[in-house]
Amino acid sequence: MKKSILQIFLAIVMIALAYFLYESIMAPVRFDKTRIAREKAVIERISDIRSAQRGYKQVYGKYTGSFDTLINFVLTADMEFERQLVSSDDSVGLAKLKRARKKNIEKFTVKAIDTVFGAKKLTPEQVEQLRYIPNSTIANEGKAVEFIMGASSVMVGNVSVPVFEAKAPYKSFLLDQNEQLLINLIDEQKNVLYRYPGIKVGDLNQATNDAGNWE
Repeated sequence: MKKSILQIFLAIVMIALAYFLYESIMAPVRFDKTRIAREKAVIERISDIRSAQRGYKQVYGKYTGSFDTLINFVLTADMEFERQLVSSDDSVGLAKLKRARKKNIEKFTVKAIDTVFGAKKLTPEQVEQLRYIPNSTIANEGKAVEFIMGASSVMVGNVSVPVFEAKAPYKSFLLDQNEQLLINLIDEQKNVLYRYPGIKVGDLNQATNDAGNWE
C-alpha cells in the first residue's frame, strides 16, 4: 500500500517536473513568436506615420507633434507638385512652348491621402487609426494606447533641422505576455544593447533622417 502511494507520488512529481521543463522551453518560444508578429504590425503602422509626417513637412517645412493635426492633414489637404510638359530633349516641343510663351513646368495638386503613402493606399478609417498602437487593446485589457509622438528642431552646424519621433514601448503591446520575459526583454534593450525598449522612428535630440530602430 505504502509502495503504491510512493509510486503515485513519484509519478506526479515526474509529470510536474516534465511540465515545468516543457514550459521553460516553450514559454520563450511563444513569447518570441508573439513579439515578432506584434512588432511587425507596429512597424507597419509607425512607417505609415513617418510617411504622413514627411508629407506634412513637404507642405509646411516642419513636422507636427499632434496626431489630430497630422490626421487632418492626410484626410483634407491637397499637395502641390510640378512636372515637365515636354522632355528637355524634345527640341520641337520646347520650341512650341517658347512660341506660345509657356513655361515647361505645369503645377498640379493631389490629395494628401492619395500620395503620402506611395503605392500603399489607406482608407480614411485606416488613417484615423494611425494614432493607435496595434494590439495595444489586447495587451491593455481593452484600452487602446496611442503612439508617443513629438516634433521639434535641432541645430546641425548653423542650420535648424526639423525632427520628429514616434514610439511604442514594448509594454504597450506586450503587457499581456509572460511578465518575466517582458522584463528581461526591456532590460536587455536598455542596459545591454542601449536601445529604446520598443519600436521607435526618428529622434527629438538628433537628426536621423527619420530612421527606425528596426532598420
